Amino acid sequence: MRDTFPLLVKTDFPAIRRRKLVTLQANLGYRCNQSCLHCHVAASPKRTEEMSWETMSLLLDFARRHSVQTLDLTGGAPEMNPNFRRLVSAARTQGLRVIDRCNLTILSEPGYQTLADFLAEQNVEIVASLPCYLEENVDAQRGDGTFQASIDGLRKLNALGYGLPRSGRILNLVYNPLGPSLPPDQSTLELAYKDQLASRYGINFNQLFALTNMPIQRFGSQLVSRNEFHDYMNLLKGSYQSTNLDDVMCRSLLSISWQGQVFDCDFNQMLKLELGGQETGPVYLADLVDAELQGRPIRVADHCYGCTAGQGSSCGGALEQSEAAVMQ
Repeated sequence: MRDTFPLLVKTDFPAIRRRKLVTLQANLGYRCNQSCLHCHVAASPKRTEEMSWETMSLLLDFARRHSVQTLDLTGGAPEMNPNFRRLVSAARTQGLRVIDRCNLTILSEPGYQTLADFLAEQNVEIVASLPCYLEENVDAQRGDGTFQASIDGLRKLNALGYGLPRSGRILNLVYNPLGPSLPPDQSTLELAYKDQLASRYGINFNQLFALTNMPIQRFGSQLVSRNEFHDYMNLLKGSYQSTNLDDVMCRSLLSISWQGQVFDCDFNQMLKLELGGQETGPVYLADLVDAELQGRPIRVADHCYGCTAGQGSSCGGALEQSEAAVMQ
């Protein structure tokens, strides 16, 4: 796989600083039941890296000390970490809002048949990846049979009240483009998703998040191999919107690796771009338990244009609301 780091590290992206910390986004490991082409962590069933319970305990203590509101769990498939349920239960007892970034197909895997019930019992918010409402497009990106397994997962979640009005169980979906292009308007696409999934499969959900593909890991390597990297970067830079700087996720989020190392965002973690304001090497969660983070500089590189291009892109979807969204 071709490394795009040398092509990204020299940048003219504007300097930005941290605000109040709201979210800890923890990568519980790279093991996954899928190997998606767009995956920016290069997860797969062959990966063995996983966060230990010792690091999870430190995560919970850090959240308590810094009055963190949200614990956002990612992977790989975060549910494949053997301590996933223990962490979720402890976090919910502590009063944290918990988000599970679920690939949907894990809900049907052997050994995970009760996972959906557990998530519902703990009132965990689910952010589920579904790159299209058409079977051929999803299977092309994520492998044959993935779409049907995803639909099965969504039906299981709907049966538990997820995505239904007034149920209180949140189910959001994630869209990302198939190739080197910006996602379409999020609010317009959400209407299409809701119409198509309801009419074709009887499926409901709350919101759609449209994310831009980052030029790193598998997707970045693919761009380089196809001689599309520079064209894609030109697209991102040419679509830069300065107003998106106010709401980029790194201002209020810390990204924690499976080893407990701290980064400004999940993408920086994959590039091994060390935490902004630290020039002495890797920083771990234990080093920051009593640290003041607000006002610290954020480490940037050219991939940051992916979060500020067009309508913007973050873990919570587009940063700018279109006219259609405002009128709803």
